[in-house]
Amino acid sequence: MAPASVAADSATFAPPSGLAATANVTAEAYARAEADPLAFWAQAAERLDWATPWERVLDWTPPQPGPDGELAPPSAAWFVGGRLNAAVNCVDRHVAAGRRDKVALHWEGEPGDRRTLTYADLQREVARTAHALTALGVEPGDRVVIYLPVIVETIVVTLAVARLGAVHSLVFGGFSAEAVRFRVQDTRAKVLVTSDGQFRRGRAVPVKHSADEAVAGLDHVEHVLVVRRTGEATPDVPWTPGRDVWLHEATADVPDVHEAQPFDAEHPLFVIYTSGTTGKPKGLVHTTGGYLTHAGWAHWAHFDAREDDVHWCTADLAWVTAHTYEIYGPLLGGLTQVIYEGTPDTPHRERHLEIIERYGVTVYYTAPTLLRSLHAWWGEELPAGHDVSSLRLLGTVGESINPETWLWFRRTFGRGELPIVDTWWQSETGAAMVAPLPGATTLKPGSATRALPGIAIDVVDDGGASLPRGTGGTLVVTRPWPGMARTVWGDPQRYLDSYWREFAGAGEWGGYFKAGDGAVIDADGDLWLLGRLDDVVNVSGHRLSTIEVESALVAHPLVAEAGVAGVLDPVTGQAIAAFVVPVSAPADGADLAAWHAAADDVAGALREQVARTIGPVAKPRHVVLVPEVPKTRSGKILRRLLAQLHDGERLGDTTSLQNPWAVERIGAAVAYRATAAPRDAGPGRAPVDPGARANCQPDRQPDRQPDLADQGAR
Repeated sequence: MAPASVAADSATFAPPSGLAATANVTAEAYARAEADPLAFWAQAAERLDWATPWERVLDWTPPQPGPDGELAPPSAAWFVGGRLNAAVNCVDRHVAAGRRDKVALHWEGEPGDRRTLTYADLQREVARTAHALTALGVEPGDRVVIYLPVIVETIVVTLAVARLGAVHSLVFGGFSAEAVRFRVQDTRAKVLVTSDGQFRRGRAVPVKHSADEAVAGLDHVEHVLVVRRTGEATPDVPWTPGRDVWLHEATADVPDVHEAQPFDAEHPLFVIYTSGTTGKPKGLVHTTGGYLTHAGWAHWAHFDAREDDVHWCTADLAWVTAHTYEIYGPLLGGLTQVIYEGTPDTPHRERHLEIIERYGVTVYYTAPTLLRSLHAWWGEELPAGHDVSSLRLLGTVGESINPETWLWFRRTFGRGELPIVDTWWQSETGAAMVAPLPGATTLKPGSATRALPGIAIDVVDDGGASLPRGTGGTLVVTRPWPGMARTVWGDPQRYLDSYWREFAGAGEWGGYFKAGDGAVIDADGDLWLLGRLDDVVNVSGHRLSTIEVESALVAHPLVAEAGVAGVLDPVTGQAIAAFVVPVSAPADGADLAAWHAAADDVAGALREQVARTIGPVAKPRHVVLVPEVPKTRSGKILRRLLAQLHDGERLGDTTSLQNPWAVERIGAAVAYRATAAPRDAGPGRAPVDPGARANCQPDRQPDRQPDLADQGAR
């Protein structure tokens, strides 16, 4: 059975007949891949151009005790002996195949400026940038940290770094100097690439001073390469002669042809950081041949990628989703894609509709949190005056999508007929692991359906035993796959402890990868995500999924969005706190008393909604109305930050939130309820001391960050 919050929704949607007849991948791929997974991935790898063919598909050593008796991390090497170049596969081979004039990128800046690059244009830009980086001393294996917004130069620099065999690490352009510094320092980067400024929510914001703060005193940083983005809008750019270089000057008088060299399939391609609310971020290492194979095949398969597609993944380029579905995947396939610098409500809330119409977007891949916002803004119909009929496929990523939002997405953007490719994967996995094949899979709103061909997953108990259908447990991957992160940069012990130690020795491959998510597989074999294992609330011994409670709340017509967290309770240990964004909020400028009164008005109805959908034990103890919930740039709700705000704990670095202003507003609402409404704690329950709110100040230390880098595509 499915989770209680969605079990009542029996709607299913078969593949459209036309798509089923012409799909890139059909149902036969499941059996073929299961019969011989290595042969399956070898065939997928043949979609790439290899300078030297591989000798063996996989060398695998599972986690096992070493000579000293200590457990050693696993080792995976895919396509052993093969050599290739990532940039050649993304750009040069398409030019050579006669697609030089095909559009590779449509870019739109937040202020409305636009650029279009063909594959030939992109090849020239990447070549010039590769020469510029070489002049700065960048060699194979060197690390280059890229701290840029969503602009053309971000993709160009990324491909140029890969072309040289250097290792790139992209950092969200809104991160604090402390967060950037940690990544530069951890990788011992030779070059930091940044911009003079960036446009964010309608204004130009200086960036270079933050970049300077990030590299101050780091002797391994030899150069800071600066992209001119905001120009006169952010004057007085700080400058260190001899170290700082303008990108446009460095590429002005260099050749636009560059001879690329191939690199070993296991040569590191990039490091992407993922972190939690405590502990330093983990730098996950992805290598060239395996990652490109998985990324290229998955994009082609579950997005049914076509030659004439215009693909738009709305993620920030520093997020792993953008690495795979906004840089490498679409370019490996030779597609046209759209990238957009700004936020979806700048300068107005119909910006995404304009972009879809302007460029004829055919595949729209976005986050459930954005969709819930759009639903709240627009109601049951899209605003009139926009033609989105070019869309043929929809996709979601970032968190589990609640069934109500899934159905709204299909009714509006999907015209009641388009498939929705709901994907589950993580920074650690490299590309999608669980997703429907749009021409072969019957869809269920809220379910990512089943593992892609070539991928093997299971839901297990604490001992690693498979659980019966309908029983929630720990999601694991039961055999190696090409896109898997090989290690944590500089810390293989952490790689072992975080992902492999718990289920070392399990299964025929000698170990299960622990994804960190709870899940259940229903009677049909479809997967339902229950959220991160640490996003489970334990109320008097009952373990409840925060996502399940959120889905029940969002199904109520009064609720636009909800974030649920487990908070301290002196009687039950934990209690459920629901932070609810209402469809109709108190008027602008209303004081906290008005929000508090509105919460009192709807709390009973919302608690009953959850009780009917899940059961009385899941009723939220606290209901707080808020204007918005805190989100990462990847669109995930920061549930642990909500718990910290409620319980008066010191916060991590909030500067890289998509909406950092939400923290103060939520904190004020919680503090007001604690002082104005102690009855909310209930009989025998004392509210959190409002004086503890003094501790709710951002902690700027890089090892105390909330989950701001992508913890996974869920």
